[in-house]
Amino acid sequence: METILYVFDTIPPLPLQPLPRVCHPQLRCHQPSQQSFLCYASATRVSMATRMMQLAQPKPSLLRFPDRRSVYWLDELSPERNGSTTTFELTPHWSQLCGRKRLNSGFEQSRLSPQWEVSVAALSAYPSNRVCSLALPRLPTISWEPDRPLLASLSRVVQTAVASPRVCQLACPKRRQGLYSPHSSKTSLALPHQAATSSRLQLLALPKSDHPQYAQDRPVIWPVPGPVRKAVASERVQVLSQPNQRKALFQGYNPYTVTLAARSASASPRLQELCLPLPRKCKGK
Repeated sequence: METILYVFDTIPPLPLQPLPRVCHPQLRCHQPSQQSFLCYASATRVSMATRMMQLAQPKPSLLRFPDRRSVYWLDELSPERNGSTTTFELTPHWSQLCGRKRLNSGFEQSRLSPQWEVSVAALSAYPSNRVCSLALPRLPTISWEPDRPLLASLSRVVQTAVASPRVCQLACPKRRQGLYSPHSSKTSLALPHQAATSSRLQLLALPKSDHPQYAQDRPVIWPVPGPVRKAVASERVQVLSQPNQRKALFQGYNPYTVTLAARSASASPRLQELCLPLPRKCKGK
């Protein structure tokens, strides 16, 4: 009863309702009493309260451990390791393959000289028929033909052949009009035909002359006259040659100040005209 009183003091009581019957209607079922129902409700409330208190606890913050061994967020950190983070487990066969190859006991070091002694058994050895057949060069196919030599030998008929007039005519180069040929005579040269040109074409063919006031490019080196060498700059020229002095921002300079001349300036009619939008872009109301 103490547990029941404690639960009812902390959690508001629920309305008591009769439990449904779960047995067969022809069988006699035991109707739950009021006391058993109170015990069941109190146990349920205690378990729910304990679960709620457990869920209400904040999750532990692992941000104070910046060096995490895993990219996944873990409730508990893995134990510290002094060696590598990953340990590979190899099978005996893999370990055997990773090892270096052991040389046979009969292995000899590489010969230091290209000349070495041949054993008596090798001198008196006789090759078998199979070795002799493999030692023969491979014969080419029946349709194979050797490469033609660069300077093929000409037959006697080709050397004593005489070209016909038609072949001699085709062997001569073409004669083009207006081009000089070493085989053509001077009388056979014909001048190219000159087309008739009008006075307008001749006028247009003349190169365009420069404007009378056009000044040619000034040479890179030119003589300086004497008056320029002896000239003395006036006070106004010296003032204009000085750069504009302006204070820095930390010295109190304000770049957003507007001068008095800009305040009292008035726009000209041309500026007012240019400020208006184009009539074709204005929509009528």
